[in-house]
Amino acid sequence: MTAPTLPGLEPAPTPVAPRPGSRAARMALPRSIDVLRDIAIEYGVCVRPLAMRRTDLDTGLTEVIDLPCGATREDKCPPCAKKNRRLRQAQIREGWHRDDEPLPGPEPATEAQKSLILFRAHLEFARDEAVRAAQWDQVSDLDEAIREVEEAIAAEGLRGRVGPPHTSDDEDQDDEPGQRRKRSTKRRQDAPELPRRKVERRTVGKTYTAPDGSTYQPSMWLTLTLDSYGPVRPDGTPVNPARYDYRRAAWDAVHFPRLLDRFWQNLRRCEGWNVQYAGCVEPQRRLAPHAHFAIRGTIPRDVLRTVAAATYHQVWWPSVDVQRYTLDRLPLWDEQAAAWVDPDSRYLLTTWTEALDAIDDNPDAEAVHVVRFGAQVDARGVMPGTEDAERTIRYVTKYITKHTGDCHKATTDRQRKHLDRLWQQLQVTPCTDRCANWLLYGVQPKKAHAKLKPGRCKGKVHQRDTLGIGGRRILISRDWSGKTLADHKHDARAWVRALLGVTTDGTQLVDDQGDTAERVRHAWELARPDDPDVGPMTHRLMRSISERARWRSELLAAKDRAAQESPDLSATQHSAQHDGEETQ
Repeated sequence: MTAPTLPGLEPAPTPVAPRPGSRAARMALPRSIDVLRDIAIEYGVCVRPLAMRRTDLDTGLTEVIDLPCGATREDKCPPCAKKNRRLRQAQIREGWHRDDEPLPGPEPATEAQKSLILFRAHLEFARDEAVRAAQWDQVSDLDEAIREVEEAIAAEGLRGRVGPPHTSDDEDQDDEPGQRRKRSTKRRQDAPELPRRKVERRTVGKTYTAPDGSTYQPSMWLTLTLDSYGPVRPDGTPVNPARYDYRRAAWDAVHFPRLLDRFWQNLRRCEGWNVQYAGCVEPQRRLAPHAHFAIRGTIPRDVLRTVAAATYHQVWWPSVDVQRYTLDRLPLWDEQAAAWVDPDSRYLLTTWTEALDAIDDNPDAEAVHVVRFGAQVDARGVMPGTEDAERTIRYVTKYITKHTGDCHKATTDRQRKHLDRLWQQLQVTPCTDRCANWLLYGVQPKKAHAKLKPGRCKGKVHQRDTLGIGGRRILISRDWSGKTLADHKHDARAWVRALLGVTTDGTQLVDDQGDTAERVRHAWELARPDDPDVGPMTHRLMRSISERARWRSELLAAKDRAAQESPDLSATQHSAQHDGEETQ
């Protein structure tokens, strides 16, 4: 005899298959459009391509070609985001353990270039003589001649500008050009002093010799974090939200890139050589930004910790201790005065220039905010060609395809409230000198106008998804690999073309100087989705998938042939091949 089961403890009923032909059976079938998108992602085909119309300038033939959208976030286009991540990994891999300088020295100047510089010097001398003699009509003519010579110098192939222009039409300059505000460069009393050496012109680290005579050149991996704003739980939420310093957390997040720039400047001055780095900025679980860097060469950990402790960034902005206005009581725009005024007294608010002049005139003035690193500085050595190096590269680029707010999902009410409190503080934090939030503190921002909306600035740092990290998430030094991201993409495509034996037949022309230049044969324009020659998106995706499938088969066959010819293919070449596959 079987004992009766207690109420509520009966076993779950076995699920019954829906009746064939019923609505439940139809809804259980996969959607063909979703399967098409999944296959496109599997084969690395852009799921939202740009339809570009290409016109042959010789024959007049017009065709529509789909170009990848180039998105860097996987929520927009996973294939393009994956390609971008692979390119960043290739860029970090190529510059991390270099044992030679990535950029050669500049080539010597030609006689034509020297002649242009000499002619520019003669014009500068003539202009100075005309200014001394108050011959202003000649000054204007000489300025025009100088402008033409500057254009000729740039066309001749010289980098940079010989000298600053005498006149400028740049609207972004201050109201008083030529007068730059200077701050004292004296270090703060609460910051330790750092040794300062003359920086050598080298970017390669130290080479070590083992007792057996072998040499090796390791590099490093570094993590920098911000200071604590209060005790937090394992899920990143504060133990006591009332005592958690959200204001300082918001200001630190907005100015974190400046602090990183100051760190590398101090480290180079302290070490005495041009330290190179490549890394990414991402949020911690507590939503504060931190940065992971790959460093070429080795630096003592004590030096890294000392430099991090001695690095700070001072923000010399007007005071924001008191918020004079709220979102329901805001300043008003006066059309006659072309300025913002108090809603009650109609007095003009302090202008940006007046606010900075008050700081300059006050000998006891202090920075409105000082950004510092926290005590946690993680650094370790990494040997080239090891699995640890590849794992570190994957870790550095772990979140670059995700939006900042998607790195750590808020799954509990405590985490969502923590995010809301930080976002509310970011909404009233000024981001730049032109931010509309300055009106909340009784200061007119730089270049103030009537369209400003305090508390609704369009800057990225004020958005909920950015967590104060408005930009510059990928930080790579200039002499890291000697190449830009476009150069690495070109290298990957060139490797694929060389493996498949494909050549490009570019028509060459000869310019006036006798140099060869590639002839412009096609004209490009963006096609509209409703144009008659632009087919449906599904048809275009299917064509791209078929083309990619055939191309992948040819590439795999070419790789098998290359492996049979050279079976001792190194791991570095294998990784380069993989990068080339993902780039196409």
